[in-house]
Amino acid sequence: MAGKLLTSVVGSYPQPDWLIDRALLTKMMAPRVRAREVWRVPPERLEQAQDEATLEAIRDQERAGIDIITDGEIRRESYSNRFANALDGIDRERVGEIVGRTGARIPVPIVSGPIRRREPVEVRDVQFLRANTGKTIKITLPGPFTMAQQAVDEHYGNEESVALAYAEAVNEEVHDLFKAGADVVQLDEPWLQARADKARRYGIKAIDRALSGVRGTTALHLCFGYAALVKDKPAGGYSFLAELEESAAEQISIEAAQPRLDLSVLRALESKTVHVGVLDLGDPNVETPHEVAARIRAALDVVPSERLIVTPDCGMKYLPRDVAFGKLVSLAAGAELVRAEL
Repeated sequence: MAGKLLTSVVGSYPQPDWLIDRALLTKMMAPRVRAREVWRVPPERLEQAQDEATLEAIRDQERAGIDIITDGEIRRESYSNRFANALDGIDRERVGEIVGRTGARIPVPIVSGPIRRREPVEVRDVQFLRANTGKTIKITLPGPFTMAQQAVDEHYGNEESVALAYAEAVNEEVHDLFKAGADVVQLDEPWLQARADKARRYGIKAIDRALSGVRGTTALHLCFGYAALVKDKPAGGYSFLAELEESAAEQISIEAAQPRLDLSVLRALESKTVHVGVLDLGDPNVETPHEVAARIRAALDVVPSERLIVTPDCGMKYLPRDVAFGKLVSLAAGAELVRAEL
């Protein structure tokens, strides 16, 4: 990943309408339990259909000129539910309920026994991505702290113990993902921001356990929530961010465009490569390359180019595909404008 001012996506890319019921998926908004009813393709044809749609996502990112690409998370109903519900210890018959980040009650998995990873969950995803692009590739996983917050515990009796159990499972998966060919593995941890008090108690401990012994580039993403769901985001900064300077993650990914974030908060991450969101996913209009370039220059006032990667704010799965593609084209073009000035 040599070079200055690289571009990447955070994780997800819009799934095609022929594959998924987007209206139903949007209504569910990032389901925490499995939601197989959103797929338009019968189970016996689903893997092949997901492969075809994943190839489309890969090619869109390549055509847009993105440097570090993902598989678009095309095979997932949400960023977290596929991995979280593939683990042993999750009740297969019952569903729990919690109050989510927006205050709504949402269905979540019930932890009814010891959390263990039975087998790799995303290894084939990495192998497929690696076989179909020569670019630098990234794969994403839900982080242990976030999964613990998105579950009802009936086994451990202690939230920290739940998070650390998830961390063990994540650690096994991360090792296998690098063996399968991933260049970057990213943990998605949006609930660090939402539950900052708990994050300060054991969030870093869980993250470091999840990344223990890992050899490969690791990233961690945190945000205020999907733009389609959360409209008002604080410009003043994150309730949990500076603490990540002490984490094992080498790269920290944050959203900045939609909340108009005061980027001075990034000075606390002095040893990290920082992914800064410069595409506002709450704006249905495609930014011009010059608008993107202006946001990149603002980030460069705080983070040097060799430690800066520019991205969309968050996952793009709830955007219309033409809008998502247009924004990625502007992201790559805006970065090229600024590179010419360095």
